Amino acid sequence: MSAGAVARMIEDLERRGGLKGSDIANVTDTSKATVSRWRAGAIKPQPRNELILADLAYVVNRLSEFYADDEIRLWLYARHPQLNGERALDLIHERRALEVLNVINRLDSEVYL
Repeated sequence: MSAGAVARMIEDLERRGGLKGSDIANVTDTSKATVSRWRAGAIKPQPRNELILADLAYVVNRLSEFYADDEIRLWLYARHPQLNGERALDLIHERRALEVLNVINRLDSEVYL
């Protein structure tokens, strides 16, 4: 993934997902300054963080099909019964995004959360 692609992804997460630099720093276990450097295209994330960012971007994109931008951040931080009381952002951090996507897929089946 190029530095420019990462920068666009972060801008999209902030715009569409309502996420802040501190949210992205927390989910990737980095500092806000590091996220700022990614956004500026000055450096690229390590491969593990590229995967986390890609998963987060995919989840935010899927959520945007059902929720407004300002609701997505809340959804990511809320504890969900269908995630055994865990937060989606924590699961994405732990590279368990598929569990989050399974819940989102239920929205396609009109099972509202």
